Amino acid sequence: MTNSRTPRSDDPIAVELIAALEQGGVERLRQLLTANPRLACCLVESAKGGGRTALHLFADWPGHRPNAAAIVWTLVQAGADLHAPAVGMWHRETPLHWAASNDDVALIDALLDAGASIEVAGSSIDGGSPLSCAVGYGQWAAARRLVERGARTLFWHQTALGLMPSIMQRVQADPPPRPEQLSGPSRNACHGGQLAVAQYLLAHGADLNWPPPWSEQTPLDIAELAAQNDIVAWPLGKGAIHGKKSA
Repeated sequence: MTNSRTPRSDDPIAVELIAALEQGGVERLRQLLTANPRLACCLVESAKGGGRTALHLFADWPGHRPNAAAIVWTLVQAGADLHAPAVGMWHRETPLHWAASNDDVALIDALLDAGASIEVAGSSIDGGSPLSCAVGYGQWAAARRLVERGARTLFWHQTALGLMPSIMQRVQADPPPRPEQLSGPSRNACHGGQLAVAQYLLAHGADLNWPPPWSEQTPLDIAELAAQNDIVAWPLGKGAIHGKKSA
């Protein structure tokens, strides 16, 4: 580029870059990077504020763009930072967080194969890893792929994914979790369609109607929203109720 100014998303060079990324145009991307090497690592300003790298633009919603491995490798070879966070937003998510949020397994593999850290922090869910994005937003293929690739699981991840041996180890620990510590994980089990987990945690003291502090959605509500029909029938049979905003 001829100057050091961060391009806006409506600048001609940024428009070309975004088009090449959205189309998975590997050769066009290479041409742009040859003419404008800084495009690989600069931030593109959004009209709504904040800045995103080229890797963010490629990983952005709805994801699942063509030629993931080739695009990622081309950008990394040109100097792109796999761990650069989004700037000027309320979180510090990296491209891997965005791939996880879009259930984009091919891009997850491409980023990890290129050297992205599977535990990089910054999730909009809890400030943590990309697995928190996948689980928090109900992107189950991405979540399972991240676990397959070695992601560290927290208790709430485990309950949403039905990792029963790890769950039982946690519940049967000495000292065991207090009943109130099981209610959030039980709600996550309902979100993920893990009926056996939800039943197990209820038997150990979880609150069937627990709403989280950030929402009034009870386990019944979250199961309905996620279209987990088996889960919906079970709490209804136990006398579950909707949250105030869902009533």
